[in-house]
Amino acid sequence: MIHHTMIVSFDNPVPESELDQFLEDIEQLMRGAGRVQTFSAKHHIRVPADDHSPVFAATAIVQFGVSGPDALNASLMAPGGEELIRRWQARYPYKVVWANHEPL
Repeated sequence: MIHHTMIVSFDNPVPESELDQFLEDIEQLMRGAGRVQTFSAKHHIRVPADDHSPVFAATAIVQFGVSGPDALNASLMAPGGEELIRRWQARYPYKVVWANHEPL
């Protein structure tokens, strides 16, 4: 199994209900792709030290698991993904970093 872990950082504060919707939209897209075996997403727990992050502090973390590289690539290229990104970026700009890894 490969886990894909995304750290999402919105440029500005996002209302909690909107952040929840963002995470739900990602889950629906990933599960709809039919390759995801596990999925979880949580809000980042902010602490004062986050203000000193050398890159950016997270707003949310998303992780899903797939059977292997082909399933991961198919999930990341799922129909509707580009539209989801454009829609959310237009409303609330954000940055993402990710890592593909074996289960920790």
